[in-house]
Amino acid sequence: MKKKFLVLLTVTSLIAAALSGCGSDGAEGGTQGDSGKVYNIGICQLVEHVALDAATQGFEDALKEKLGEENVTFDFQNAQGEQTNSATICTQFVSENVDLILANATAPLQAAAAATTEIPILGTCITDYATALDVSDWSGATGRNISGTSDLAPLDEQENMLVELFPDVQKVGILYCSAEPNSLYQARVFEKCLDEDGIAYEEYTAADSNEIQAVVTSACESCDVLYIPTDNTMASNTEVINNVCQPAGVPIIASEEGICSGCGVATLSISYYDIGYKAGEMAYEVLVNGADITTMDIEYAPEVTKEYNPTICEALGITVPDDYVAIEE
Repeated sequence: MKKKFLVLLTVTSLIAAALSGCGSDGAEGGTQGDSGKVYNIGICQLVEHVALDAATQGFEDALKEKLGEENVTFDFQNAQGEQTNSATICTQFVSENVDLILANATAPLQAAAAATTEIPILGTCITDYATALDVSDWSGATGRNISGTSDLAPLDEQENMLVELFPDVQKVGILYCSAEPNSLYQARVFEKCLDEDGIAYEEYTAADSNEIQAVVTSACESCDVLYIPTDNTMASNTEVINNVCQPAGVPIIASEEGICSGCGVATLSISYYDIGYKAGEMAYEVLVNGADITTMDIEYAPEVTKEYNPTICEALGITVPDDYVAIEE
């Protein structure tokens, strides 16, 4: 009887130790769902600039915190602004059977969607998913292997900012790249707001970076103020834009901080780091907790901030209200 008791005690101790080991958590900031698994994440970013870089950083930081740095690897690929490069990169990710793809900007999202219907895809820095994915019956979720975060700021509030700073404006030039469908979407919404205030406007579009200087020059000749929506082509060419607008004395209301810091006077901006971080949290839910990505609603920035560019405001003699925050250089 004593021998049987000792055997039973030993078995019980082993079971207890095993259960205790299963409950351990080696991942800082979260619970790793598959012990010992290293998650391989492919990141396709359209182009290098401040906003997209911040979103990628936020995404990576969130997953490192949730999973532990030793449990996740990132294959970061820059598409250099080319749709064909985005397609090649995403096809490569599929062939490597990555665990998840982060598509940073619209072209990578479209490329990833075309490359796979199986691997989970999270987008970030996408203004309108319905436009990007050509979804006609939008309900908040894509119904596909795709979800993510949007960089859409309140366009009506941005238009209010323009009127607040320039109450005597006669004509607004709306500047964007004709190759970016989300920029067109924003332009149309912004124009409706201008219509409600009886302000004239005209669109000025460039097909690529080579046309920007000429297009901006034309806009400055006939407009009092320019507005630039979230547009990757314009964000990558703010120096060119500023070199035309500032000497001409034409101020720019920008849709986000990166563009404003390069050529704008003010913006009602979201935090791109925050929407990237949120996408990272969504990735954790999909990878570890088994969340159904097909039903995950698109997430938006939790807050916006009135910001101004002190250097350009001083150069143009513009004074902003006290509730604006200076963009740090």
